[in-house]
Amino acid sequence: MTTQRTIGLLGGMSWESTVPYYQQINQTVRARLGGLHSARILLHSVDFQEIASLQSQGDWDEAGRRLAAIARQLEQGGADLLVLCTNTMHKVADAITAAVQIPLLHIADPTASAIKAAGMSQIGLLGTRFTMEQDFYRARLALHGITALVPEAEDRDTVHDIIYQELCQGQIKPASRETYLRIIDKLAAQGAQGIILGCTEIGLLIGPQDIELPLFDTTRLHAVAAAEKALE
Repeated sequence: MTTQRTIGLLGGMSWESTVPYYQQINQTVRARLGGLHSARILLHSVDFQEIASLQSQGDWDEAGRRLAAIARQLEQGGADLLVLCTNTMHKVADAITAAVQIPLLHIADPTASAIKAAGMSQIGLLGTRFTMEQDFYRARLALHGITALVPEAEDRDTVHDIIYQELCQGQIKPASRETYLRIIDKLAAQGAQGIILGCTEIGLLIGPQDIELPLFDTTRLHAVAAAEKALE
């Protein structure tokens, strides 16, 4: 009998990027175990409009309380580890970890491991305005010896708006892809050795086929790391 731990997913932020989490975790487990094996998953999917409203209001304390309560529910339901299916809401990771006894797999850690394995230390970071501008994410990368470069202010606004107004709503526009690629070119000119797709929706728009620089898709890296942790 195969033993694997149950993964608790805090998803729906947005659900568009939670779908590839579920898919990638199950694909990784099947590849490892073969046959009809799939992952043991508990999923709590939030109403993202409520979370996004708290983000825009700057009410991170309330957002943290809500996600911490969900984390406790997942733990009580039998989850052995937690995966928060969003980069931005790792701003409240401490509130979540303080509320439960089970570990939270931080999204920046497997991302940093992949960057270091590629021999890189200076990386471009795309994400929401919160992720690019605030310290909670870049400081986590810095703990691994990685410096994150972010776009200039106007480009940060553009990256942010495309995430919320298009990608979170399932809209994939070629013109927006070209806009992102132009912004990536600027980061490369500043010395970025690769690019972190530091919002779980960006991988829906940009892939390795679009760019020569190495891409680090946080959704895929996080999901694979979660599956591997569950199989340890």
